[in-house]
Order: sequence, then C-alpha cells, then structure tokens
Amino acid sequence: MSNPIRVMVVDDHAMVRSGLRLFLEGYDDLEFAGEAENGEQAAAIAAACRPDVILMDMVLPGIDGAEATRRVLQTRPEARVLALTSFHEKDLVEGAFRAGATGYLLKNVSADELAQAIREAHRGKPTLAAEAASALIESTRNEPGLGADLTERERETLGLMVEGLSNGQIARRLSISESTVKFHVSSVLGKLGVDNRVQAVRLATEHGLTSKHAPNR
Repeated sequence: MSNPIRVMVVDDHAMVRSGLRLFLEGYDDLEFAGEAENGEQAAAIAAACRPDVILMDMVLPGIDGAEATRRVLQTRPEARVLALTSFHEKDLVEGAFRAGATGYLLKNVSADELAQAIREAHRGKPTLAAEAASALIESTRNEPGLGADLTERERETLGLMVEGLSNGQIARRLSISESTVKFHVSSVLGKLGVDNRVQAVRLATEHGLTSKHAPNR
C-alpha cells in the first residue's frame, strides 16, 4: 500500500482538533501529521511535520486563515490547503482561493466526504462546498446596495454595535465566542467599506442596516 496522506489540522478549538485527529485514525490511507491552534503557529509546525494536506480554519485568532494559508505555502509549497470552516461568506471563499487553497468545505461535511476531499486535494483537484459555490454565484448576479451582502448574524452584530456594546458583551448576547464576534465586526467593516466602528454605526443608523431580530436578553 502506498504511503498514507499526512494531514495537519489548523483550528483554534481543541475539541475540533481532537475530533479531526480521531476522524483521521478511521482511514488507512490518512495519517495525522500535526496540529496548530492559530495561524502564527501554522507555518512553523507545517515545516516541522511536513504534511501533504492541511485542514485550515478560516476564522482564527490573530492572523486569519487566508494569511495563514499564504504563510504555510511559502514554507511548504508542495502541500495542499483545504479550507474547513463554519463560514461560507463570499469574501472568505475568495480570500482562501487567492491565498492558494485547493478546496473549501464547511464543518458540517460528512466524514466520508471530508476523507474524499482530502484525497482530491492531495491530487490537486479542487473541492467546493455547495454553500460556498452559491455564495460566489449569488455575488455575481447583481451589484448589491450598501449592506445588501451582510448576513443576518452580521446585521445582528451591527445592531449591537449601534447599541454601544463591546465585543465581549456582543459575544455574551449572541452566545458565541469573542473571536467569532471579532470576525463578524471585521466582516461588517469590510462590507460597508469603513475603517472603524464609529463609521459603521453611522452608516447603519442612516441606512437602517441592522437586524430587527437581534437578541435582547
């Protein structure tokens, strides 16, 4: 039998890394090579463990998954990066592929689908989640108005920004991690084309961009 495909995992959640390690142990042709909990660690660990395929979360503390992908591929250009994340926003998908990723999957993928995607990535063949493909297709149909590309969660986040809540307070209100809030805030600023929260709040107020369903606890 040929050598198994060596797979590295980059994710800031220990349980996700542990789960993926157990998943890899279930396939004879796949092998766990190493792990990193953030983008800063990824390049150095990839150089040391020499993976064939890297499962890369796109939302990471510090540098994001796209930048981590660029750094990893500079260190180990022969490796393939397969984005594995919970988010399918157009900017994330485009950023992953611009950075050199071979595929883009969501974390709700089945074990067998992920195993096959790893094999395809190792062969240099792209795999794209249907939701990510839809996000790219939808973005090409019409030029959106201001805030038209905000997701419902981003609108909720923006609404809480308008209320003056900090990232920590937003995280508690929405029952999500603070790093996820930071991602949503950054995405909101980028989509609105502004540099800071004050400008985002002003536009939200002027154009009625916030969600009408933000939790009130």
